Amino acid sequence: MRYVVFGAGAIGAVVGGRLSQAGFEVTLIARGAHLEALQARGLRLESPAGTDTVHLSAVGHPGEIDWRRSRVVLMAVKSQQTLAALVELASVAPPETPIVCLQNGIANEPVAIRLFPNVYAVSVACPTSHLGAGVVQAWSTPVTGLLDIGCYPAGIDQVCEAVAADFRAATFSSCTLEKIGRWKNRKLLTNLGNAIEAVCGPHERQGQLGYLVTAEGEAVLSAAGLDVATAQEDRDRRADLLQPGKIAGQTRPGGSSWQSLRRGTGDIETDYLNGEIVLLGRIHGIPTPANELLQRLARELAATRHGPGAVRAAAILEHLEKARVMVRPADGQAIDILDRR
Repeated sequence: MRYVVFGAGAIGAVVGGRLSQAGFEVTLIARGAHLEALQARGLRLESPAGTDTVHLSAVGHPGEIDWRRSRVVLMAVKSQQTLAALVELASVAPPETPIVCLQNGIANEPVAIRLFPNVYAVSVACPTSHLGAGVVQAWSTPVTGLLDIGCYPAGIDQVCEAVAADFRAATFSSCTLEKIGRWKNRKLLTNLGNAIEAVCGPHERQGQLGYLVTAEGEAVLSAAGLDVATAQEDRDRRADLLQPGKIAGQTRPGGSSWQSLRRGTGDIETDYLNGEIVLLGRIHGIPTPANELLQRLARELAATRHGPGAVRAAAILEHLEKARVMVRPADGQAIDILDRR
């Protein structure tokens, strides 16, 4: 298959780079200095096993691609960028083009299927980083990541099977799943900790805040009637496949939301992770104060170009305790606990 990776960030560029190394035709869609670096020097792909320079096509807009040759699109932009990317794509790509959502959250596939009939969801477990133009890190080796795929909203077809086979050829573990939605829902619960990493630092992800946001998420998904793969199923699927190592003597510093604040992009994906729980909680009458507060803090940090780790977890927990962990913080209160030094 020929692949177009729309969004050549950490996940998109690592997957695209590995597919290209495996012999597949890949075009990356990128922007700004990152695009310039890709076009001038190729993609620098670093991993614990070594560093490779991958030379592959990179463009700034889907209109620069020859769509007369059938292609599969790997949608890898952040969720807040999905609609704009799909509108650009729909202006030039054939309607039957398969759209494979290689993204966190559960809001991307419903947007994609409004414009394209053939939509696929991928549950992604792939430790990667992208902090500099033209450079990405893949922290696990020899298996780069887990990329399980299914038709949206459910089912398996020939495209699923073919894409999964290509992923496996490119150093990923990939299964086809009839009910991919339940695995995406489990991944959403896992990704609720991304905001904790970004706001408080990676070391706080496994603490009391992590427990609170996950408990709220589980209650909300249950109230919404959404099927969720169990934590044990998730552990069994991952097993010991992911083996994170060191690159240049360092380990992965933080996840995708942490990296957004570190790069100072001005926006962050939290509205489609913790914000998804807040949305469903409001619809179904389930309080979600911890997710709501972290959503607001992450958005504020992104908008003000704060770096990650600007708020102490203890300050957030104290604020939630004062609000009795059942009352939504009043407007402005969330911002009061930011460390503005």
